[in-house]
Amino acid sequence: MAKTILIVDDDPDIVDLLKLYLNAEGYITLEAFDGKTAFNLLKNQAIDLAIVDIMMPIIDGYQLLQMIRQQYKIPVILLSAKSQDYDKITGLKLGADDYISKPFSPLELTARIQAQLRRYYEFNEPLLAQQPSQLKLGDLLLSHYECVLYIKDKPIPLSAREYELLKLLMSEPGRVFTKKQIFERAWNEFYIADDNAIMVQISRLREKIEECPRKPVYIKTIRGLGYRFAKKDELIP
Repeated sequence: MAKTILIVDDDPDIVDLLKLYLNAEGYITLEAFDGKTAFNLLKNQAIDLAIVDIMMPIIDGYQLLQMIRQQYKIPVILLSAKSQDYDKITGLKLGADDYISKPFSPLELTARIQAQLRRYYEFNEPLLAQQPSQLKLGDLLLSHYECVLYIKDKPIPLSAREYELLKLLMSEPGRVFTKKQIFERAWNEFYIADDNAIMVQISRLREKIEECPRKPVYIKTIRGLGYRFAKKDELIP
């Protein structure tokens, strides 16, 4: 079944260019030129992935990303003329799954879209069939059917990357996962170099699940090695 991509950019030339390449790849495309229109489309259409420009009128890309993450789990790729590390980290902290700077190669963007959709829709299917429907540790309950985290029955929105990372850590409490293992097992990507992506995702998760993110109870940093999730006996009051 053809996937539907939402393109959100106030530059008609960029929108037309992306539509041309994505339609050629067999994707259905919807377009919006501001964040408000884009969010209305999300509420009324079945959308599989969104490409969101940061600098837009009415509602900018960062605001739109926050609105999406409050209700939807779809992959979001930020598109921006800003290329500073601060802007990329801000986007990732707000819930983006990927970030690409302008000017960009349409072929590279298409490849990144394919990777995000493959990770989100295909790679999880055989794993979900073999594992229990949920993981529960302490006050956290991660539902695999819904792809939603609950803390004391309160739903907590997660991005696709956050969900995959938390699922990996919670699946083997006490086991230390290296950055390479997280890239390859949680995100199905080759680990080339440390670009702080994992640190950003860990920080975002701690903000959502820890009472005091600076003194984490659930996600532990193991210096020089990686990260691990607390064992059950460590979570007993």
